[in-house]
Amino acid sequence: MRILTALIAALALATPALANSRIKDMVDVEDVRENPLVGYGLVVGLDGSGDSLRNSAFTNQSLNAMLEHFNVNTRDANLNTRNVAAVMVTASLPAFSGQGSRIDVTVSAIGDADSLQGGTLIATPLFDSHGRAWAVAQGSLTVGGFEAGGDAATITRGVPTSGRIANGGIVENPFDGTGIDPWAEIANRDSLRLSLRNPDFTTARRMADAINAYIGRGAARAENPSTVRLNRTASYDGDMIDLLAEVEQLRVQPDLPARIVIDENTGTIVMGEHVRVSTVAIAQGNLTITVSETPVASQPSPFAENGETVVLPRTNVTAEEDTMQLGVLDRGSVSLRELVDGLNAMGVSPRDMITILQAIKAAGALQADIEVL
Repeated sequence: MRILTALIAALALATPALANSRIKDMVDVEDVRENPLVGYGLVVGLDGSGDSLRNSAFTNQSLNAMLEHFNVNTRDANLNTRNVAAVMVTASLPAFSGQGSRIDVTVSAIGDADSLQGGTLIATPLFDSHGRAWAVAQGSLTVGGFEAGGDAATITRGVPTSGRIANGGIVENPFDGTGIDPWAEIANRDSLRLSLRNPDFTTARRMADAINAYIGRGAARAENPSTVRLNRTASYDGDMIDLLAEVEQLRVQPDLPARIVIDENTGTIVMGEHVRVSTVAIAQGNLTITVSETPVASQPSPFAENGETVVLPRTNVTAEEDTMQLGVLDRGSVSLRELVDGLNAMGVSPRDMITILQAIKAAGALQADIEVL
């Protein structure tokens, strides 16, 4: 909690200029995006940690098909190697990637392979969602995890069945395959849309105003909370590429909603600067219940003719409750920093704070949305 308080104090002391963000970092430009690629291939050269061909029929079929491509017929053979693994290969194709450019690829096992450490991916075509091949991936894998052990124990660090190949994919088909240069198509446009990554009415209006103030009236218009229309006016002597290069450097202060994000699994709480709390009283106390088992043995009396030793259960239950603490927020609208300082003064833990915030919201005194991950 001390770290959270220090972070909030640092944000509160920051100058307004530091809160401004570049338009480049706040929007996605129409038709300028990455495209996901996926492919199926084989990783070879594993040290006995690959797929079991008897349990992974797809690996066996793929291995036979690959060998047949090199005129090696193994259809009737009983293959029993564990040096091969079937994998899925994924990558992201950046916008306007030219033929011959390289991209990073991720390789993940889909069979019962134990590790891909030391493996090499055989040439694998990568396809988009329409089934068009855009790149070919091949190379030696870099695996961050490992697995080691003996007959009685094993240790695993990270995920040894997934790895990456830096610059392992080569783009084969430039652009969309039509022969049209999309850069030229965008450069000749008179207008295009800027899509806000965090839609907001106020932010969209501020962005349009900043563009109009720099380029001239009519250069931008906020169409909705998530879209700003950018126009190439008659007075602008450059093309749309030039206009984008100038506009994306402009700085705009985004307007943040009053929202609290809670991750109950880790006890993490993130609160926006506009969170406000109305007059409310908070009482907090901790109840600890301890249950202990101390079984005792009961034996028969000396020289008894019949009897046996038995174990009798004995349970001790204790309950301890900390002294309840009461805090009152009675100055109208209280800021985020004042709220955190008050809860820290009460010695509230992060998990207790989650419950308190949800209770304040239920009481109608919290002017913010709560989102639980």
